[in-house]
Amino acid sequence: MKAICVDDERLLMEDTVSMCLELPKITEVKGFTAAKDVLKWLQNNSADIALLDIDMPDMNGLTLAAKIKEQSPATSIIFLTGYSHFAPDAFKLHASGYLLKPVDEKELEAEIDYALSSKIIAPKKRIRIKTFGSFEIYVNETQVKFHMAKCKELLAYLVDRQGGSVTRAALASVLWEDRIYDRKLQKQLDVYIRSMRKTLEEYDISDIIEMKRGTLRVVPENFECDVYRFFAGDADAVNSFRGEYMSAYSWASITEGILFSQKNSK
Repeated sequence: MKAICVDDERLLMEDTVSMCLELPKITEVKGFTAAKDVLKWLQNNSADIALLDIDMPDMNGLTLAAKIKEQSPATSIIFLTGYSHFAPDAFKLHASGYLLKPVDEKELEAEIDYALSSKIIAPKKRIRIKTFGSFEIYVNETQVKFHMAKCKELLAYLVDRQGGSVTRAALASVLWEDRIYDRKLQKQLDVYIRSMRKTLEEYDISDIIEMKRGTLRVVPENFECDVYRFFAGDADAVNSFRGEYMSAYSWASITEGILFSQKNSK
């Protein structure tokens, strides 16, 4: 779990960061002394929990908490302050905790445990699809090997369609741009589809594909994918995009352009 600590007094902030690093549930901590720096950081990053001082110059902790909730609704807030009279306003913001300074490490651990107890951690899917850079599929971190490169490209295009149904004719026009979709090409496409399905069956992941009435689609809920997380606003996925998307395929340049534009606008 990732935490951020905000206090305009650097020594107090660093002390809180040190206490958090001793807690087993906290894996990463970042400290700030200015509210504006927090909001800027959250544009491209995420935090599970925010530990905030209240009485700060420029922007107090209550205002900062409201802005954090606007940017990151899932972030839990715990206030660390020297004043008890802020408590009613703090809990109006649905704060998870309120501790008076000097903060006791045991009390801090208890408040953090309480705040994190309500978070549901989604189990990591055993199938992971990587689209940033080259296109690859992993099952329990073992890379899937296809019998033919065209089968891999076929699946890559279905992943690019993000669960949308694609006709066989549309697949053929993407995989063979300069050929007419005649009977010969139909049979060739059938060979690649059968080979792709055979590979998926070999790795016991055939449920990522659905075939119905002459169309094919991927089933997004059955795997994890970096580009899907990017479009969902996941900060880690956004940060991991370095300008290349399914680099082996020319048709992927359209989505690559969209990704580049969206990242630069964040």
